Amino acid sequence: MESLRSIQHRCQQLLPEMGRGWSSSSAAPLAKSISGNQDSPAHKFSGKRRTVIARYGPYKDEYCTITKGYQGNRIRTTKYTLISFIPMNLFEQFHRAANLYFLFLVLLNWVPVVEAFQKEITMIPLVVVLSVIAFKDAMEDYNRYCFDKMINNKVTKVYSGKQQRYVEQQWKDICVGDFVLLSCNEMIPADMVLLHSSNPDGVCRIETSNLDGETNLKQKQVVKGVAWQGFEVSPEAFQRRIECESPNNDLNCFRGFLEHPNRTRVGLHNENLLLRSCTIRNTDSVVGIVVYAGHETKAMKNNSGPRYKRSKLERRVNVDVLWSLAMLLFMCFSAAIGHGMWLSDLKNAPFLIPDGTSPSLAGFYLFWTMIIVLQVLIPISLYVSIEIVKLGQIYFIQNDVDFYDERSTLGMQCRALNITEDLGQIQYVFSDKTGTLTENKMVFRRCSIAGVEYPHEDNGEPDSGVSDCSSTHFSTSRREVHVILITNNQEEIWYCSHQEKDVIPDPQLLLKLNQLSSAEPLLQDGAGDEPQEIPYIVDFFLAMTLCNTVVVSLPGLSQYPMSEFPQMAMKPLENMKLLFQRLSATRSISSRSESKVAAYSPSNFTQKLFSRAKESVPLSDMSQVETEEAEGLQVTAPKPELSEKGAQALATPQAGPCRLDAESEALVYAAESPDEAALVHAARAYQCTLWARNSDQVLVELPGLGRLAVHLLHVLPFDSFRKRMSVVVRHPLTGQVVVYTKGADSVIMDLTAPLTEGSKAAAKLKYIKEQTQRHLDEYGREGLRTLCVATKVMEETEYSMWLKNHMYAETSIENQEEKLLESANKLETNLTLLGATGIVDRLQEDVPETIEALQGAGMHVWVLTGDKQETAVNIACSCRLLRSSDKLLTINCESKEACEALLLQLSRIVAEAKDNDVGGPSGHTLIIDGRSLELALQGNLEKAFLDLAQHCRAVICCRSTPLQKSQVVQLVRDRLGVMTLAIGDGANDVSMIQVADVGVGISGQEGMQAVMSSDFAISRFKHLHKLLLVHGHWCYTRLANMTLYFFYKNVAYVNLLFWYQFYCGFSGSTMTNYWVLIFFNLLFTSAPPLLYGILDRDVSADILQHLPVLYQAGQLSQAYLPSTFWYTMLDALYQSLICFFVPYFAYSGSDISVFSFGTPINTSALFIILLHQVIQSHTLTRMHGMVLVGSALFYFVFILIFSATCTTCNSPANPLAVDIRHMKDPLFYCVTALTTALALLPRVLCISIKNSIHPTDLVKAAQLDKLDPEKRQRGIQRWRSTLTHGKSLATVTVADGDPRED
Repeated sequence: MESLRSIQHRCQQLLPEMGRGWSSSSAAPLAKSISGNQDSPAHKFSGKRRTVIARYGPYKDEYCTITKGYQGNRIRTTKYTLISFIPMNLFEQFHRAANLYFLFLVLLNWVPVVEAFQKEITMIPLVVVLSVIAFKDAMEDYNRYCFDKMINNKVTKVYSGKQQRYVEQQWKDICVGDFVLLSCNEMIPADMVLLHSSNPDGVCRIETSNLDGETNLKQKQVVKGVAWQGFEVSPEAFQRRIECESPNNDLNCFRGFLEHPNRTRVGLHNENLLLRSCTIRNTDSVVGIVVYAGHETKAMKNNSGPRYKRSKLERRVNVDVLWSLAMLLFMCFSAAIGHGMWLSDLKNAPFLIPDGTSPSLAGFYLFWTMIIVLQVLIPISLYVSIEIVKLGQIYFIQNDVDFYDERSTLGMQCRALNITEDLGQIQYVFSDKTGTLTENKMVFRRCSIAGVEYPHEDNGEPDSGVSDCSSTHFSTSRREVHVILITNNQEEIWYCSHQEKDVIPDPQLLLKLNQLSSAEPLLQDGAGDEPQEIPYIVDFFLAMTLCNTVVVSLPGLSQYPMSEFPQMAMKPLENMKLLFQRLSATRSISSRSESKVAAYSPSNFTQKLFSRAKESVPLSDMSQVETEEAEGLQVTAPKPELSEKGAQALATPQAGPCRLDAESEALVYAAESPDEAALVHAARAYQCTLWARNSDQVLVELPGLGRLAVHLLHVLPFDSFRKRMSVVVRHPLTGQVVVYTKGADSVIMDLTAPLTEGSKAAAKLKYIKEQTQRHLDEYGREGLRTLCVATKVMEETEYSMWLKNHMYAETSIENQEEKLLESANKLETNLTLLGATGIVDRLQEDVPETIEALQGAGMHVWVLTGDKQETAVNIACSCRLLRSSDKLLTINCESKEACEALLLQLSRIVAEAKDNDVGGPSGHTLIIDGRSLELALQGNLEKAFLDLAQHCRAVICCRSTPLQKSQVVQLVRDRLGVMTLAIGDGANDVSMIQVADVGVGISGQEGMQAVMSSDFAISRFKHLHKLLLVHGHWCYTRLANMTLYFFYKNVAYVNLLFWYQFYCGFSGSTMTNYWVLIFFNLLFTSAPPLLYGILDRDVSADILQHLPVLYQAGQLSQAYLPSTFWYTMLDALYQSLICFFVPYFAYSGSDISVFSFGTPINTSALFIILLHQVIQSHTLTRMHGMVLVGSALFYFVFILIFSATCTTCNSPANPLAVDIRHMKDPLFYCVTALTTALALLPRVLCISIKNSIHPTDLVKAAQLDKLDPEKRQRGIQRWRSTLTHGKSLATVTVADGDPRED
């Protein structure tokens, strides 16, 4: 170990020379090694950076200069202050075109020559709308103010230079460079670099639920070279400088270094940064120095406010508003021309006051007057009404008990408030697989070690009627914790299935592994070739136990105590050395080149172990070995009965759950992914137990060898680009530097060492690789999640060179990720394959039924997964994405030319099949791998890919990366112009969720990142069924009909004013008082459509779920087509004609006043508009009746009070007692009733005839709702039986231009 420390010390001396300032090596491809970078020319980092020193340290004189411009820790998320609220809020509201339009009308009415109403009356609609929105904004901002005040006034302990101790201080007074002392369960006030932890291993755990919604604990590490150099956290003596990147919003990256007084540097990474808003857990106290404060913290940088998307219906409404504006201009222009012509025909009329205005100029003035009079044609209240209706719809969606999941105690979350209607128009669904279609609860099912397969068929048996075929590539990118606590009498499981821990060992593998307990039988002659597998088996289980991020603890303790090891006798270890000594005598490697090829073959392993055995001291002096040799070799004794258990297992191995001792059963495993949890439990079933873990050691137990403290040198975590994870350790048996790697089989297989023909070792490795690949293919066909396990032994010189370059990469800020990736690629090469595992991940309940319903609704379902191809087909079959009638088109290409040819060829195949298929549609399913997808997404191939994909019933993209997922969604959305929905549950699904028109996150096993980025969040995939087919259909239908109704009632009422212009010389006069004119749309007819938009149901939820075909009405926008809009406008035109001319002819020749003529017109219009709502409604309840009757009563009460009390309210006219006299006139009631009946009769007749002769599917479904349950069920069955059935399954396999049919 002294040699390793000397290497590290030498690296620290070299690093300042290699990277002084902000320098880095010249850009190089990631695949190349970075060795020798110190000789390459350096380039100064030109980007912005931040220097941080202690506020009260030795450099306090420089503090003010360095920190000038850094923000304090006070936050302010409010938009307004008391002074700025009115001007800023008005400024924001007048960014809306509709508000600007009505402000223009208000100002226009103040021009005397075009004035139409009293100035105050014209302002009422705009003032009401602005006031309502301003009140809402004020309440929201006040809530933000209260929250800011609470946060800023929180108290924590900060070091005071005056008092030279930690004192309580408010968060808002914290500055960059302050030392902050935090206790357990305390929230972090600013972004801090961790300098001290009360845990002896320098580890601190935080909970990030306030930041990203995840409840699992993240592990943070004290800066290297601080806690282990005898440093005590004394701010006065802190002579180190921190240089880091400027504030940014990247939560997963932090780059910088800490420079010691001797000019050596230590790299700073994300694991050293404590983020604001997180909470300290399982750690008594920590100390950190603030590097980002207030709005410069990563949490505040990510606080971008609520999501906003514009729905398809809203875009359609904006177009129709422009049409309404065009109609308004046409009517005003016609009135202006009419007024000019009318004045031209008058000659010295006695009622005209000569003012010298020409008819043409008077017509011009009247044009603007009519703009004011007919302003109601533009529905200013429509936008406010839509927002209110959407809030009501969201309330009912979130409170639907069918969306509640009892296991997770989670329900529906609506995170986007303005796209509820888009749920009813989805045409393409893009789904992740793992955790979305499946449970993401893993059960260890199969494994292959050294080319020998060991089935575990009894593990994770699927429930009756549920298929277990589902798979994907290995991934440790999950961020949800999986904790399993097992006690003697009871069990508690968090995020883990019961089957995940109940692993039944394979008898044959258990027999071989337990030979470690007693090696004497293997030393006898005739032991066979089985000992050759022992090194592979040992390293395979060591890799499963070590290559993970599982945190181990005991009930009531944050982690297992590493210091409490029992002492061990050395008998089992000596037997192992004797065993390997015998193996080394019978096997050898003939040449140096073959030794490099077989870097970790059984023979090579034996020679290395034997060489260490010869150098070891007698057993009585074993204590000296622990101090003189590598610290990774610490051996402790098992309990006395362990050898007896091993002997019994060796003699009579039995299948069944492994019986663990009480101490092992009490362990608590916290894993970041269900894969890791399954593998660690599988290893423990074979008594290869993970006992404890800290920053530099892992305590494991092997059968017959007891507990071994393995020195952990480096951890290279999983990332989606590398698709693998590696750990570098000191081997507990050989003391060598060993790399263990696990990851996707497609990646690990390519990283294995090249083979040299002609040697036994190479032949053995080739056999292992071929057999493992065959087993992987079988696992894929069975639908298992697969991963490969490999290892590599490094020479000390090789490791020291890699360590030097890796430390340089860690301390770089410029292109740090690329350099670390380059370093990892250099380490993870020339691997020796150990074996593979297969884990079953079962489908969630009702997934096949949900996908079948979505496809029945006319949606194209695409699965974007990282699965291997065989697994992708298997999961597609099990979830009914593939039907027996489907023809499979599989594309695997290595070149762009081949991909282009295949896409064109397959397009011809699909086109010919479509032309020749005279029966029911058989459909095609396209399966394309990641490499081919990358080629197909290139610019000139996108069109060919889409032409083929859009004619396929389903598409499966396997081996796809997160970037490819988002690219596919964006391509389909933009090129085809369709409504898209993306659903996923993990961080790798965030990009496609954000790109899609509607993003749905599943709050499952992979954390909350997908949920935090989504528009809607559900807990199970099956909830998508009701969310789309029921609530989506209702929301779209309600909003579409309500919007059309708003346009209808505005046009119908405005036309009444227009018809009157023909009888008043186009003077801009009205036949009603101004107050009724303004309040008619604003108050009298506004409540019924709101209720209609929230509660109306054209078809029941039961019918919509059983008949998915009804959803297609929303996909085709049948409720709101351009033709529907114009049909509604014509109906409004007809009704306005009846409503005006029936009273006109009824009172023709009488001496009633203008306002007396207007009263029956207004009253008839009110009844026509309200009863029109009744005709269009599909649901009439007591609440609907109360609102309709209440609106009518409100109108009558208002006009009676107005008529009885107002004398000068409508100057210069006097409406006093006009309406009261009408209420006493029988003719008024007769005219109102006749007008209402004649106006609504055509609509009633058209609807009746249409529904009788050619009813739509929705009308037919509504009729089913009226039947009793038994008849309704029979009707549904008959309807479903009319759907066409598929044909037999055919397959078209295409690979590099070789299409063939099977």
